[in-house]
Amino acid sequence: MGELLNPTVHSLMKQSIEHGRLAHAYLFEGEKGTGKHQESLWLAKRLYCTNVKENEPCNACLNCLRIENNEHPNVHQVTPDGQTIKVDQIRQLQTEFAKRGFEAGRQIFILSDAETMNIQAANSLLKFLEEPSGQVLLLLETSAIGKILPTIQSRCQIIHFHLSTTHLIEQLQQAGLSLNTAKILAYLTNSYDKAVEISRDEWFNDARDVLKQFVQYLTNRDFAAFVYVQRKIIPITKEKEQQQLFFDLLMYAFRTLRDENQGNLQTVYNQALADLLQAKTKLNSNVAFQNVIEQFVLHFLQQ
Repeated sequence: MGELLNPTVHSLMKQSIEHGRLAHAYLFEGEKGTGKHQESLWLAKRLYCTNVKENEPCNACLNCLRIENNEHPNVHQVTPDGQTIKVDQIRQLQTEFAKRGFEAGRQIFILSDAETMNIQAANSLLKFLEEPSGQVLLLLETSAIGKILPTIQSRCQIIHFHLSTTHLIEQLQQAGLSLNTAKILAYLTNSYDKAVEISRDEWFNDARDVLKQFVQYLTNRDFAAFVYVQRKIIPITKEKEQQQLFFDLLMYAFRTLRDENQGNLQTVYNQALADLLQAKTKLNSNVAFQNVIEQFVLHFLQQ
């Protein structure tokens, strides 16, 4: 799955180019899937494209294609050698920094997973940042900004990449998930990696099936819902994280029901959401999950 451009950051970077305010070094920080690397490639293409239209690269000229294929002599992409970015890789950048570009224009250096730099590599990188050159653009990408030396952070313009709900849903659909599943996952988490992890968990799919029947009992005002807690829900919610996720799934289901209905039913579902919030608070206060969910069922059925 290729990343999508992050709309918020992309707008900011376009404005920086339009007004000639590009910094010499950026630190793109955000979780996987937030568009960091795609923005780096976009910047390189935008600066080298020979057919820019409306402040966008054409993605079809020779320079754009060479950057996309990591073949442009002035655009250098660095990725971890094994588990880390090593000092020799940074020293190689030093050599390139000291040169004029093989072709006209600035040299662009893209460091993916910059948090994996070992201490020697990080200290070596500081030498680049202490004496910036107008013909150099350094783009550091990280999903763990806390692992980047503060001295490096202070010499970069930090750009935060976050996924909006809409953007996350688009990313998850691009990964092959259905729209409904993507919406549920985007409600459960704003992390692409966590959403994918949940979607691949057999428990998640089993829990959704159990939840569907449970909600049907509840909305039909069927006291079988109370028995269902003991028979089906308790056996699949042994772990605290599973219990919390089940309540989150319940909240998503009732939020959807509320949004799909009007009048008295909407009031009922709003009350259910308020009760679920209270139930989660009790669960987090170490009240037994079975007691909490049974209280919720009784209260809902008695409305």
